[in-house]
Amino acid sequence: MRRKLAAGNWKMNGTQASLAELGKLATAHAAPAVDILICPPATLITAACAHAPIAIGAQDCHMASAGAHTGDIAAAQLKDAGATAVILGHSERRDAHEEHSDLVRAKARAAQAEGLMAIVCMGESLAQREAQNTLDIIGGQLAGSIPDSSTGENLVVAYEPIWAIGTGLVPSLDQISEVHGFIRARLERRFGAGVGRSVRLLYGGSVKPDNAADIFTVPDVDGALVGGASLTAADFSPIIKALEAV
Repeated sequence: MRRKLAAGNWKMNGTQASLAELGKLATAHAAPAVDILICPPATLITAACAHAPIAIGAQDCHMASAGAHTGDIAAAQLKDAGATAVILGHSERRDAHEEHSDLVRAKARAAQAEGLMAIVCMGESLAQREAQNTLDIIGGQLAGSIPDSSTGENLVVAYEPIWAIGTGLVPSLDQISEVHGFIRARLERRFGAGVGRSVRLLYGGSVKPDNAADIFTVPDVDGALVGGASLTAADFSPIIKALEAV
């Protein structure tokens, strides 16, 4: 049985003062029925680890283990700081930093080699959705971004339609179901039923307290990757509770 996962991506938000929100979250969910993960800026990872039972992740890593890569962070360094997971291939990285699927796969392989869980993101643009190319785009990103070393323990796949991230727009439940079912089938075909069925699939894109419960009823939605609503306990806690109620 796949354990549900509520993951928060703080993006480039947060300072030391923001860790008070993690304290509130940890108090409200001292014995959670689901896994809770927060991925703050790298500057906060070590300090954030004090707030058990919340797991702490990162937002990116380099594919190399060390070297002359100014400004980058290796997976081993993230693990050393206390991270247990890392988000890779987010559309904001694919777009603003021109990250292609081959690079995402190399980063995911590096993360998995260090014992980190790789949360690999994928999603289509509005133009691709309107052209009915969604499954082709997702299929290509799945094939190109997921390492052969993936298992249910070291891989999470997050479907985040680009047009829904931070816009308030949300796909219909049928659209989410179609994509998540497609991802599940592709994973089973590639890795076999055992591994394919054990990988958790998250939905991300304008997930909020008022729509989370409906989204979590969709088959093969094992949780959510939440952006802005994960920045405060007041917004993120109801999402966690909605996931626990499934």
